[in-house]
Amino acid sequence: MSVVWLNGSLVDQSDARVSVADRGFTLADGLFETIKAVGSRPFWLAEHFARLKAGAAEIGLAIPFSEDRIFDAADRLLAGVASEAQSALRLTVTRGAAARGLWPKDAAQQQPTCVLTVAPSVVMPPQAFVVCRSTCRNERSPLSRIKSLGYGDNILARREAIDRGADDAIMLNTKGHVACATVGNIFFRVDGRWVTPPRDDGILAGLARKRFIAELGAAESSVTTDMIRRSDAGFVCNSLGFSLIKSIDGRDQDQADLPTQAVYSP
Repeated sequence: MSVVWLNGSLVDQSDARVSVADRGFTLADGLFETIKAVGSRPFWLAEHFARLKAGAAEIGLAIPFSEDRIFDAADRLLAGVASEAQSALRLTVTRGAAARGLWPKDAAQQQPTCVLTVAPSVVMPPQAFVVCRSTCRNERSPLSRIKSLGYGDNILARREAIDRGADDAIMLNTKGHVACATVGNIFFRVDGRWVTPPRDDGILAGLARKRFIAELGAAESSVTTDMIRRSDAGFVCNSLGFSLIKSIDGRDQDQADLPTQAVYSP
């Protein structure tokens, strides 16, 4: 049976219940973190929790459980996982159930919903990318820099990529600069130097991104579409892993050798 941690208790997934009035369901009013684990070892858990707290402060959301309670819940969920199995912990926090309306009148008294789940995680092969045409990233929105539940634009971009015969999409911002892929930060090798978009271009500053910047000596700089065309290699990364870019709009890319063992360590 699949077990989840819901509001402080371990329950079978088939018995887990969240209200239909929960604002995470009705308005995407919440946050999440996705955490890599190998066997019973979660990676970067303290950093994930710190980022969750920062995002919660941005949208005025209370985290209903302490760091220690979350860590204990993660340990309990991972206790039965095989020693070398890779999995993904997902921690989701919403503002909880409320009456209709954009902002609850009793926001300070809201009872947030907190869910922790675990699922198998797979290694991603090199993927074909296209530059997204149907939507863009709003670099001026604070939500672009936190793990908001609102992933509508990313879903549209991924759908476009699939419709165009690719695996994923490169998302631009309103200025036409590269922001990210649909589920991760993106790096390009241009003129022999690795570069990745800066926070001001509407990205979530990922934990793997920080480590790749250090390992590769990558520059944080705006990436134009001309730079994409000049690039000879690239990859996308998030907390669960990375994927090399096989091609962009049909143009093949080199398969770079990346310091992944140094980056993805507990």
